[in-house]
Order: sequence, then C-alpha cells, then structure tokens
Amino acid sequence: MRPAAPPPGLAAHAPDAHWTLDAETRCSLWWTRTPVLDGQKVGVIGHYAGSDAGAARTLLDHACRELAARGCAIAVGPMDGNTWRAYRLVTERGSEPPFFLEPWHPADWLAHFEAAGFEPRARYRSTVNENLEQPDPREEEISEHLAAAGVRIRTLDPRQLEQELGRIYTVTIASFGQSFLFTALDEAEFRTAFAPLRACIRPELVLLAEQDARAVGYVFALPDALQDPCDTVVVKTLATAPGRAWAGLGRLLLARVHQAARAAGYRRAIHALMHDSNASTVLSGRTARLLRRYALFSKRIAP
Repeated sequence: MRPAAPPPGLAAHAPDAHWTLDAETRCSLWWTRTPVLDGQKVGVIGHYAGSDAGAARTLLDHACRELAARGCAIAVGPMDGNTWRAYRLVTERGSEPPFFLEPWHPADWLAHFEAAGFEPRARYRSTVNENLEQPDPREEEISEHLAAAGVRIRTLDPRQLEQELGRIYTVTIASFGQSFLFTALDEAEFRTAFAPLRACIRPELVLLAEQDARAVGYVFALPDALQDPCDTVVVKTLATAPGRAWAGLGRLLLARVHQAARAAGYRRAIHALMHDSNASTVLSGRTARLLRRYALFSKRIAP
C-alpha cells in the first residue's frame, strides 16, 4: 500500500492521508480537527471507493491501523472529513432513484464496511410528501403566536445574497452546534462549502424567519436537479435557533415551504437526510412517507 495525492477536486478537504490500493479502491483519512466521541479521539475514513470485497477489506483494515497509530480510538465512516460534506451509506434503498445531493454508492459498499467490523453508529432517513395541498392544522395557531412575538417569515433576497448567507450561517451554527459529530466551521469555510449551490437557488424556496432583524430560523429547499421534468423539491435544511421561544417555528417553516413549492408548480417535497433523533423527523412524519434509510458507521480500533 502506498500514499497518493487525493483525486482531483478533493484537495480542498485537506485529508491527513490518502491511500490507494488499486485504480478503484481508495480512501482518505483525517485524525486532526476531528470530533470527540464517547470522550475519545475519532479518526475519519472518507473519499471511499471499493472495487471488490477482498480489496475493500485490505484497505479498511489498513485505514484502521493507520488511525490507531495516530491515537484514534474510534474509526468513523464513510465521511469526507466532517458532516458538512458527503457522509453516510444507504442501508435501505427503496424503489425510487437518487435525488439531488443524496449520498449514493454501489450497493456492495455497505457490505464492505460491515465485513470490516463496522457497525451503524447513527441512523438517518429521507421521506417524501406527495400531497403538498394538505394543510397543517396548527399552522394558523403557530403563525399567530409567533407573529405576536415579532417573528416574521420572508423569502430570500437574491440581491443581498452575501448578507443572507451570513444570516443562514449564524442560525446553522446555533441550531446544529450540539448535533452528532458536529465540527465547527468558520463563515469563510461555510461560504466555500455553499458555493456549488448558488446556481440552484430558487429564492421562493428559501424562507428566513426573523425577529427584530435577527435571523432565528430558515428552511432551504431547491429543485431536484436529477429529475427531468422536475416535479419535486428537496428540503435540504430546516433550522431554528435553540430555545422554547421558537417553539413551532420549524413546523411553520416546513408548512410554508410546502405552500411555496406548490405555488411554484411542484408536486412533491423530499425531506432529506434527517437524523432519526432530530425533531425534523417528527415534523416530517406527519405528512410524509419513508423514502430511504442511511447510516454512519463506526468501529472501535483501540482499547
């Protein structure tokens, strides 16, 4: 096994090492700037590709030895460095094709990680609402309550996109700061990660909630660019500031983005990549059916 430079386009992720076994079997490793899990240092395996079961086992065993040698007690993967980038494996595929921004991979990659001793550490799901005309029975009540508290909801202003991204960043950091394997990201890095999505933005599908000019929540949806013709939006992120003061805001934002999608001519909304323990899973479950399941895997590699 030999070290090799990351594939083109991946250098920006700055892995601590990149390994290739053959033309189709590779992975990157991170052991610096990684989160702590169960009070122990985490090593991350990402940029993964496996050609067959034997090569995959050789590569993943080598990756775990390398991470253990760097003081890591737990290996996590697949994850391209942190949860701001691509991560997770599909565990239940269902019958629908992949949607825009969904992690997708050959079916046997799941078996590769399992055969190497990895087990699911966190589980996720995507659901799909196929009836955007169905109203939320509590929408009016929640709307009145939040309006009385000075909260207003508006669409993104594309003329002030840089300022809008700053507001979205602030809510994102506050909302997801305690999420599983969260890694702090400064605003410049956030803007860089967001850059590929700029051309896909439909302002009517991005809603911001504000109180006294301060952003306290948002929902970010965009058309499913893998569909042609497209009748589906992907609700990528739903976030609110922490605290009981914003109770019901996430539910209201989801109802409003469904309305906006319907008004724009879309028929369905995918609620994408929700952690099973996240409140958004409960909100989605009121109107949507299960589309897909995923997992992030881990393995103990040191006592």
